[in-house]
This record gives sequence, C-alpha cells and structure tokens, in this order.
Amino acid sequence: MSALAFTIVALLLSGPVPAMLARATWPMRAPRAAIVLWQSIALAAVLSAFSAGIAIASRLFVPGADGRPTATITSEIDALGWPLWAGLVTVFAVTLVIGARLTYAVIQVAIATRRRRAHHRMMVDLLDMSHGSNPPKVCIKASGLRILDVKQPLAYCLPGVRSRVVVSEGTLKSLSDSEIAAILTHERAHLRARHDLVLEMFTAVHAAFPRFVRSGSALDAVRLLIEMLADDAAVRAAGPTPLARALVACASGRTPSGALAAGGPTTLLRLRRLGGQPNSRALAATAYLAAAAVLVVPTLALAVPWLTELHRLFAA
Repeated sequence: MSALAFTIVALLLSGPVPAMLARATWPMRAPRAAIVLWQSIALAAVLSAFSAGIAIASRLFVPGADGRPTATITSEIDALGWPLWAGLVTVFAVTLVIGARLTYAVIQVAIATRRRRAHHRMMVDLLDMSHGSNPPKVCIKASGLRILDVKQPLAYCLPGVRSRVVVSEGTLKSLSDSEIAAILTHERAHLRARHDLVLEMFTAVHAAFPRFVRSGSALDAVRLLIEMLADDAAVRAAGPTPLARALVACASGRTPSGALAAGGPTTLLRLRRLGGQPNSRALAATAYLAAAAVLVVPTLALAVPWLTELHRLFAA
C-alpha cells in the first residue's frame, strides 16, 4: 500500500496538481511564496517517485519459509510468484531510470546553460561600447553593465560568477533616467537572487519525468513568477510607472538563450499586475504553510508505516 500511495502522490504532483496551480491567479499577489510552493511540489514529486521505487524494492525481501527476508532471486520468485516479481522489478527499474534521468538532466542543463552564457558573455564584452559612448548618469556606477550598438530597445542579464547586465543604445535613448533605473534594478534583482538556479532546477525536473506524466505548467509558471519578483524590486526602487514604460519599450526585444530579460511574452500580464491589487501577506503565509504541508504530510503519512513494516521485516 505504501508503494501504491507513493506512486499516486508522485503522479498527482507531477501532472494534475501543477496544471491546477498554473491556472490560479493568486500567485501574482504572492510570487515569492508561490515559487516556494512550486519548489515543494517538485521536490515532493521526486521524493515520492523514489520512495515508491524503494517501497517496491522492499517487497522483494518478503519473509521466506523460515521467516527471514528472501535474499536470492530464486527465493524471491518462489515467495512472490513470477508475474508479481517481474512487475516489482520492472517498476523498480523505472524508478532507477527516472533517478538517472534526473541526474543526467541536472548535469546537462548546467553545462549547456553555462556554456551558452560564457560564449555570450565573451561576445558582449567584445562588442561593449560603454567606454566610447556617453551613457546616462544612472549607468555610470552600474558594475558589469554592457552597452550594445543596437537600435531596438532591449535589456537582459547573464547570471553566473561573472554576471553581466546588457542594454542597448536604443534602450538608453528611448527611456528616461527613472525608467533606465527601473530596468537595471529589475535585472540586478535576477542576479542577486540567482533566479537562474531556480529555473535550472525546474528545467531538470521537467526533463527527467516521462512525457506522459510531466507538465510544462511548472516551468512556465516559475518563469513568470521570477519576473514578477524582479518587477517588485524595480517598483520599490523606481515606482510602477517608470517600470511599466520600460517594460513596454523592451517588450519585443529578443533575448539569447540562458539570459533573463525584462521584456518578453509575459509583459502584458505583468503590466496588468502593476496596476492591480498589491501583494498579500495572508496569501503568502497560506502558500508557505501549503508548501510545508506538501513536504511534511505525505512523508509522515506514507513513510512512517512503510518504515515500520520494513523494521518488522528485518527484525524477524
């Protein structure tokens, strides 16, 4: 029963639950807490999948005729029967495959993303024209800022140890000082909070789970939420109106892979949020409690009986 319960929880947390949460509107009023809830759901899904495999594997050590756990393949087949033994081994193998896929996905995403960023960082360093131009005063003290000779307004950041904030000449010419300050604060918020690491985790989890159970809702929702968090930092520094104007100006700017941009396809939704209701502490507190419950309640409800049974089995 523990194996079945863990499997059901893993399937729910990797598909239906993310799809339902992605349709909710309350996360816009508590983006930080909503991200924590998303992280708890992803972690609980992974732990439940592994726990299901471990619980199934423990079934292979059923008591033999002498009351001791079976220790060989032939004794396991004799105790369980060939069909059940084959089914348990298959499910356990699938769990190991998911674990291997998750490990591979984490490594692959990390290497590929950092390789792209390093190449792009080298390019913007070569093409930087901040020393030859006369940037606004708000840009003079900005460390790691690179200015590109591009007429289209764009702004993005390249996270990492040697981070960069990249803006175009079009951005500096079309925006006022307060709007430039808002857009720079937005990008620095991404770098300071290392939002890129949050995205990497969800990208890896999304790649690890099989297509028929995983949901792309989590990755898309977290992308939107981290932009909202950066928007909140910009609003505190420059106010909502300068940020809104800057977002509109940079909405159509193209962003390289691996970067975090101020504009993009979610701009309209974020603009509506700037003019809507403020963040809610009550919603945030509820989301934090839900995040804790997602991790703690299934663990206590499912793991404790399984561990008790496992202890009884090996104590026989």
